Amino acid sequence: MIASDNGTELTSNAVLSWCSEANIEWHYIAPGKPTQNGYVESFNGRMRDELLNETLFLSLDQARDNVAAWADDYNTERPHSSLGYQTSAVHAAGLRLAASRPVDSVVDNGDNNGRSLVAAG
Repeated sequence: MIASDNGTELTSNAVLSWCSEANIEWHYIAPGKPTQNGYVESFNGRMRDELLNETLFLSLDQARDNVAAWADDYNTERPHSSLGYQTSAVHAAGLRLAASRPVDSVVDNGDNNGRSLVAAG
């Protein structure tokens, strides 16, 4: 699912047709409620202020290159307060590592007889 505001760039028949063809559900936030999609609104504002409003693109290839470089910097070089001041790449790597660990490795008290895991209630 994609969630967006009701901006004209996201309400066109072309976008809605693409969603239908790609079997993607589109959800619009309530008008005047950007906090319903806060992470995306924050990202869009940063990209607009730091890249789109500051750059005159002379070709599609230049636009692609500049956007890719900005996104790479955003994800690999900048710490984000919402991620405990980690970069997005470091945070994502930690999530992948945590997801790859077996559940029983979380509790390691030396007792390997199957009674180490206790259901929380």
